[in-house]
Amino acid sequence: MRGTRALKVPPGLGMLRVYERPWLKSDLAAGAALSAFLIPAGMAYAEAAGLPAVTGLYASIIPLLAYAVFGPSRVLIIGPDSSLAPMIAAAILPLASKDPDQAVALAGVLALMIGGLLLAGRVFKLGFVTGLLSKPIRVGYLNGIALAIMISQLPKLLGIPATGGSLITGARGTAQAVAQGETNSLALLFGVGTIAVIVACRFLPWKLPGVLIAVVAATALTAVLDLTTALPTVGALPRGLPAPALGGVSVEDALALIGPAAGIALIAFADTSVLSKSLAARRGGQVDGNQEMGALGVANVASGLFGGFPISGSTSRTPIALEAGAKSPLGGVVAALLVVLFMILAPGVTTFLPSSVLAGVVIVAAASILDVKTLLRLLRMSRTEAALLVATFLGVAFVGVLEGIVVAIGLSLIAFVLRALDPYRTELGSVGDVPGYHDLSRHPEGQRVPGLVIARFDAPLFFANGAVFTDHLRTLVTRAPEPVRWVIVASEAITGLDTTALDDLVALDDELAKRGISLVFAEMKGPIKDRLIRFGVSSRFGPDHFFPTVNNAVRHYKKTFDLE
Repeated sequence: MRGTRALKVPPGLGMLRVYERPWLKSDLAAGAALSAFLIPAGMAYAEAAGLPAVTGLYASIIPLLAYAVFGPSRVLIIGPDSSLAPMIAAAILPLASKDPDQAVALAGVLALMIGGLLLAGRVFKLGFVTGLLSKPIRVGYLNGIALAIMISQLPKLLGIPATGGSLITGARGTAQAVAQGETNSLALLFGVGTIAVIVACRFLPWKLPGVLIAVVAATALTAVLDLTTALPTVGALPRGLPAPALGGVSVEDALALIGPAAGIALIAFADTSVLSKSLAARRGGQVDGNQEMGALGVANVASGLFGGFPISGSTSRTPIALEAGAKSPLGGVVAALLVVLFMILAPGVTTFLPSSVLAGVVIVAAASILDVKTLLRLLRMSRTEAALLVATFLGVAFVGVLEGIVVAIGLSLIAFVLRALDPYRTELGSVGDVPGYHDLSRHPEGQRVPGLVIARFDAPLFFANGAVFTDHLRTLVTRAPEPVRWVIVASEAITGLDTTALDDLVALDDELAKRGISLVFAEMKGPIKDRLIRFGVSSRFGPDHFFPTVNNAVRHYKKTFDLE
């Protein structure tokens, strides 16, 4: 039966239908370049979360494979993230009693809980929250993340210990270390050389994987010249392959993780959805927020089942994949498989990989997501939206990812309310031989129909602007050049109505009726009429109060008073 077609193919598998052969070379190169960063980054984020370094590799491999099947984004790398690591540590370390195995089990359960919450959000279609993330918010978010990433990588680039803390604290500590002469010149040379190689490859007439060239060359030089004691390196790769590690977690521990799981799930989805939506916009496409939520849930479940910990979209590794030319999720799959092979065949090679080289890779990748053009464009077009962009940028860079996004969404809602509170409103009249009725403030030569006021109000009616709407009608009636018999409300732009605004409307109708003035509506949408009926005022505003068009209402008025 054809009913079996109702079963949707996962987005990743569906992409195989449109996969183009020329993409394969790019995806293979991108996967190879990405794998060089997945290893040290995963290890570092695991340690930051208070977990054994090898769990960071598990959390890099398994989620990538899961997301390649279920993820809706063409190029989005998910895995361990710096914004989640402190929250994971705060959730599990108090329960782990300094037992590494217990910490791993707790992290796995935490990932399972987060995955379950995200999958529930997918079922209940809560991905709509991404609709609150306008372009200014997305661009501000990416710019803030880019700045934070670049500054966080400066200590590694300079070969000095990282100070940690906030962006400002980290920048201040780095500056003090440089002033005290702590910079490792050799590390800086490798880091700057990496940046130079990557940037130079962009300008060559033929396309070369600059990231891969820089990493391989630096590793080879360090090994040949025996520089491991002269500059910081990543260190040897731990052995081991992903395996379940969920034993020993009590019911009390699981209950204690529910609150942190909800918070981390919110951060992970906010981070991933903004990044996913921004990347899709750059390619002229769209991403379903519900699908993204579900895919992230599946990836977290997979990570928790196989020795990993909570993950989200990566703002540091995704640009690396893009920079290396990734065309599809296959780039992430290739990277994951290469990490597995590397763990099996050559775990000691990373002993010769300078940390400053990885810092250079991340800095270039982060710089590629900076978008100054949009800010300059918004400054010319809309100062309000430019302010939202800057607010998001400052919040994400100097306060935190989630806090910055929440503040920006709050400001967006305030801006929307302010626009709805004081919307455009005007009076309509006829303009020469032009059909219809038009804005008299833009066409002062227009003519009013004697005894008739045609008002327009461009916003939904709710508690904050109901009085503004009724005052607008009162003002038009008062300023009319002759006594008013009818007031026609051109209602096409009125897309909402609440009880407070309705009370204002009823009070106005009573006031106008005492003066012998009829209040009628033209082009009112069906759902708004339905609300009037549901609110119990259908007897007041009967069928004779509604007209399909303004022209129809005016003709009826003229016929009633013999003005034709």
